[in-house]
Amino acid sequence: MLTHEQNELLTRVGPGTPMGTLLRQYWLPIAAESELDDRAVKPVRLLGENLVLYKDLSGHIGLIDRHCPHRRADMSFGFVEDCGLRCNYHGWLFDADGRTVEQPYEDVALGNAQVRDKVRTKAYPVRATGGLLWAFLGTGELPILPQYEAFSWPNGFKQIIISEVPCNWAQCQENSIDPVHFEWMHSNWSIRLKGQRGPYAPRHVKIDFEEFEHGFLYKRIREDTDEKHDLWTVGRVTLWPIGVFLGDHFEWRVPIDDENTLSIAWSFQRVPLESEPYVQERIPYWYGPTRDADGEWISSHVMNQDFVAWIGQGTIADRTKEHLGRSDLGVGLMRRQLFADVKAVAEGRDPKGVLRTPPEGGVIHLPISHYDRYTRGLPRAELLAHPVLGRHLRGYPYQAGQPREVQEALWAAMGVTPEEMAQPSARQAPQAA
Repeated sequence: MLTHEQNELLTRVGPGTPMGTLLRQYWLPIAAESELDDRAVKPVRLLGENLVLYKDLSGHIGLIDRHCPHRRADMSFGFVEDCGLRCNYHGWLFDADGRTVEQPYEDVALGNAQVRDKVRTKAYPVRATGGLLWAFLGTGELPILPQYEAFSWPNGFKQIIISEVPCNWAQCQENSIDPVHFEWMHSNWSIRLKGQRGPYAPRHVKIDFEEFEHGFLYKRIREDTDEKHDLWTVGRVTLWPIGVFLGDHFEWRVPIDDENTLSIAWSFQRVPLESEPYVQERIPYWYGPTRDADGEWISSHVMNQDFVAWIGQGTIADRTKEHLGRSDLGVGLMRRQLFADVKAVAEGRDPKGVLRTPPEGGVIHLPISHYDRYTRGLPRAELLAHPVLGRHLRGYPYQAGQPREVQEALWAAMGVTPEEMAQPSARQAPQAA
């Protein structure tokens, strides 16, 4: 367990807090790039700050203070110009660097550009990669924006799923280094949700963790596997400091504030050989619901089950009352590393995972099992018959609520018809790596 003071240190992320200062040392994914094609101006809240994200008429992307520095009007109602975002109240115009480009009346009445030079609005840099928009909310020299190998995989259908989860970020990210929860939260609970009493999933018999440059690896052996299995030889990636990588998808847990978390998932599904070459012109995004029509928490899909666990711990988990067990070794590793990183930043040093030199070849190669599954396609018949990949074609397995148009776009990319996908298949409990 943690003391109250340690729990406060871990969970508070607003401006000026030690953990907030730490997380501001990293590029954070904040939106899908294609969102701004549908809506040029979007209000966002990150690390306790109210901001507005926009794309101007020249295609430049900005992230600035939600409130105009003139009379504090809401800039999310502003309108984009060739260069920047204009406040709809009195027309003041700001560029992506926070400079005041125009003050319409003052420019006429005073005729002195130096007057507007005295006014700036808060602004943060934004970059695009992998179909995502990333923001850096820190100060000083910008670190290198991570370019993960998966972002450049060809011949795949990609999608981005966004949800807002009403709880603190830390209990979400602790889930990323907790292998035993797969057995109970996903496999066994799914069995019980179907009204069955068993048989339960194979039990975990051994877990281990390894640190590497970009985070930690968690490894495990179940009753049905041994030390030759990829769950042990390769493991899965806890991506530092707010993510997890499971081969076919990333998940990031971005703090909105102390009591809310932005869940962003990036997913990849390889098309069959018959559909190559496949070039995806636009990566679709969708917002995954957390509650059903009756207001109940959704528990049918993998990440929705995770959401239920996180939310159930309370808005901010009280770690002074917990009793950690042997299965929580990874949680302890994560907390110690975060506290060490807070200390490093306070002393002027870089924390774990911040990139200052480009990786070899320009991309980050993360440990991954079943590598060929993502880099070499299968014939369509084999893909449809595959016990995992074929089932994933029939419906997105990780989150509920995939829109029909995204599902149909996936089927078109795969060269299958809705009628084929409507045929009965061997349904299994939700799977997670």
